[in-house]
Amino acid sequence: MSVADSRVKILIVDDDEDDYFLTSDVIRRIPGSDFKIDWCPKYKDALNIMIAREYDLYFVDYRLGAKSGVDLLKEALDNNCEEPIIMLTGKGNYEVDIEAMQIGAVDYLIKTDLGVEKMERCIRYALDRAATLKALKANERKYRSIFEKSKDLVFLTDEMLNFHDVNDAGVTLFGYTKEELVQMNLCDLVEQAQHKNFLTQLLQTKKELIDWEVVLLSKDGERKYCLISAKLEEDYSGYSFVQGIIHDITNLKKMEKTTLQGEKLAAAGRLVRTLAHEVRNPLNNITLSIEQMQHDLKDETSSIYIDIIQRNSKRISDLISQLLNTSRPSEITLEECIIQSILDEVVSASIDRLTLNKMKLKIDYPQESLLIMADGEKLKLALLNIVVNAIEAMEEGVGELSIKLADTGDNIVLQVTDNGCGISEESIARLFEPYFTQKRNGVGLGLAFTLNILQSHKANIEVTSREGIGTTFTVSFPPVYAMND
Repeated sequence: MSVADSRVKILIVDDDEDDYFLTSDVIRRIPGSDFKIDWCPKYKDALNIMIAREYDLYFVDYRLGAKSGVDLLKEALDNNCEEPIIMLTGKGNYEVDIEAMQIGAVDYLIKTDLGVEKMERCIRYALDRAATLKALKANERKYRSIFEKSKDLVFLTDEMLNFHDVNDAGVTLFGYTKEELVQMNLCDLVEQAQHKNFLTQLLQTKKELIDWEVVLLSKDGERKYCLISAKLEEDYSGYSFVQGIIHDITNLKKMEKTTLQGEKLAAAGRLVRTLAHEVRNPLNNITLSIEQMQHDLKDETSSIYIDIIQRNSKRISDLISQLLNTSRPSEITLEECIIQSILDEVVSASIDRLTLNKMKLKIDYPQESLLIMADGEKLKLALLNIVVNAIEAMEEGVGELSIKLADTGDNIVLQVTDNGCGISEESIARLFEPYFTQKRNGVGLGLAFTLNILQSHKANIEVTSREGIGTTFTVSFPPVYAMND
């Protein structure tokens, strides 16, 4: 729609009424115009009107008494005036004109050169430019809002992946302040060196990365499983930059791992129960037959062999019982317990091992008592298994065991950390499987039994380890109110 057939409100800010009449007369003589034109001679009144955004277009005289039109222009723009402002000067002053345009005036006119054609073109240009700027600013506000409120980390970097801007999600996800992040490189967050090289090379060659799964490290060293999508772009001046999104899938990975563990245990349980039934039937026949033979055989040599058969039959029966205990859901009685008290009993039961092996113990509890719903005796056995495994993984004289407890608000989190031999990634994946063990004389049922008990407490367990450095078992218990819901 052209200026001629639109209703536009115009304010002329000029302390000279004669100049106001001259300017308004030129505007009214524009063919087909239908403008509402008002006058304001005072600086302060004009500023309040401009801040209130009461008009569509402003003509501002350079001279306004004690202050200038440039001062008014600055103050109006500082107070978010988005309507176009045209500067009026009594005679051509190149420096004033340049200053006004640099500050934000959309145009300038010399009063002595005013004409209908020039005025019409100036108004049309100013309104068209203002409409374009308003649309751009509206889009900027919209995308800035999406950027700032996104729960995913949204970032901008240069071509070398140095951060230029990140949203608040980055602070929440990685624990760094915005100021710290913009001093860092994206590769600083990547855990593995080969992944850092891959990230840099892929963006330089293919210019784009879509849902690349990688482990990133937070400020406190916590591993975050993330998906990165990024693209190398160029702006109008040829400057290269990277924009992208980091989506945190750590909780999803934990859920997948917990589900997989449950499915593996359930499958193992079904297999165990079938095998136990099939093995126990012939085993019972063997036991009954041996008992009968004891009455019939009198020589000493035969008695020795019968004792061996009996002992091994009993051992097989006991192993089957142990295996069944680890494969079926543990029967527990939950009640409110102070987890520090349970841990104190675990430490008391394992302190002799630590002392004999000359190992250090570090305990970090919060001052307030932390309540969980638990079967105290069974949970004690489960946690004792973890602590004993940690002790056995460390060397005598140099071992250091750390037991840390914290309330995160969402969970009660227990961390048991050792500086032992560590566990490989392949072994961690099988750690809770029945009969999987790395110990020379181990049976491989201890951690399966532990997992069974912890799952009965609706607790999650995670294991992180570095070979030659040590291992951390992290157990997360739901708070009391979550268990009661």
